[in-house]
Amino acid sequence: MRTMRVNAVIFDLFDTLLLLEDLEPHYEPCMRKMHRFLFKKGVDVSYDDFRRAYSDIRDRFYSESLKSLEEPHFNVRVAQTLEKLGYSFRVSDVAVMGATMSFADEFMCHVQPDKDAIYVLQELHKKYKLGLISNFGIPECGRKLLEVFGLKEYFDFIVISAEVNQRKPSPKIFKNALQRLGVDASRAVFVGDTLDLDVIGAQSVGMKTVLIKRKSNGEDTVAGPDIVIRSLTELLNVLESC
Repeated sequence: MRTMRVNAVIFDLFDTLLLLEDLEPHYEPCMRKMHRFLFKKGVDVSYDDFRRAYSDIRDRFYSESLKSLEEPHFNVRVAQTLEKLGYSFRVSDVAVMGATMSFADEFMCHVQPDKDAIYVLQELHKKYKLGLISNFGIPECGRKLLEVFGLKEYFDFIVISAEVNQRKPSPKIFKNALQRLGVDASRAVFVGDTLDLDVIGAQSVGMKTVLIKRKSNGEDTVAGPDIVIRSLTELLNVLESC
């Protein structure tokens, strides 16, 4: 294990600090709640038609973002879904924003904090600058979750991709965080749960990386990150040994 001398720790959000249910159990109720909201606003289409149109738009967004590394607000996705169905709503329309928040309200019911998140952040906040970078199309929801679970107060800097139209692994979003925290990349470590977004993205700007890999697949190490941990509490020992 390589030691790291750092003065800032930057975290990913979902599946690092906040744990999300598997995709299918939470996505369907989120979609149905959004559809019910829009139906009440005069969008007279069946759920199946709405789901199909939304999936087409979502898949196109995902495909484009792989190349552009851009993250438009979820409102854009909703407005384009409605356009595909023959309705004309601006991105800033109350119905569009309300649909997004109805999705977010249900989404929040399927998220819970890692049991060690608050303790680890409390301990790290005593010694390090803390930041957070999250890929998420509904930044209002991300920030509300941080408040609801009592995590927001520990961060010196928070950026959620749709606020800046940049998503990990774009170097821009990492450089922005480092600049706001006032630290050099070589003195910062990024903690996340994915190789392609978190580890590769942070390494591209010179940051050290910690991959949290809660589930073992029989392998003790993962190529790429500086350190692999199985729980957030292990991070305290890793940083203390620097």
